[in-house]
Amino acid sequence: MRRRFSVAERERQILDGAIQFFAVHGLAGQLRDLARSIGVTHALLYHYFPTKQALVDRVYVEVFEGRWRDEWDELLDDPRPSVEDKLTAFYTEYVNITLTRDFVRILMFSGLMDHTITDRFFLMLRKRLFPRLIRETRRFRGVVSRARPSQREMELLMGLHGGLYYTSVRRWIYGQGVYTEDAPTVYDEALVRDRVRGYLLASRDLLGGAAAPAAARKKSTARRRNLRTGDPSQRLRDSDGASPVRLPASRL
Repeated sequence: MRRRFSVAERERQILDGAIQFFAVHGLAGQLRDLARSIGVTHALLYHYFPTKQALVDRVYVEVFEGRWRDEWDELLDDPRPSVEDKLTAFYTEYVNITLTRDFVRILMFSGLMDHTITDRFFLMLRKRLFPRLIRETRRFRGVVSRARPSQREMELLMGLHGGLYYTSVRRWIYGQGVYTEDAPTVYDEALVRDRVRGYLLASRDLLGGAAAPAAARKKSTARRRNLRTGDPSQRLRDSDGASPVRLPASRL
């Protein structure tokens, strides 16, 4: 006998099916084909999502906004860990949790089509992430400034952020690895740290100054556990004790 779904279960079935469908066919995919692929009628799909844009909006919230963790804000705002450790811990989680197959492919399709999702997502990054990273980079170089980032500062930062995003493009768009023929399933913390160190080293040419002393290293497993639990008492402490430079999102 055919199973009867509750309203919540049916909506979940349609949403999960839409995420997979758009990741394969792009946002230009027809809803009739989507309905057929998940085994529901076209009329039933419209009952739950009256317009295609309503469905795309739900996909955006689920795949993009919904994967951002409040703990990441707390980590980047905590003045105690070293800047290198903070950026490494954040990007290790960000790459492996956020940049999944459906995320990367839907974002790519949106960028090629109408920017509906890409514009919303990058607006969130400009408000929530990039100001924190600029502030922390300046802190690393001992620069106390709330000024608007220069073009060179932002381009250097995009080299870090975009380079880590490209690891997932290699995996989910090209189906290619680099070190081996198979794309990696996990991007290791040591690889993230290499990129972060390169970025912070390059920041010297822009911001000058000596790097702030690094905190003692903790095991990566402990850092990931603290990130999940949000326990600030167990996080690393900066030996310089410097307070972070606040750069409001509105300044970007």
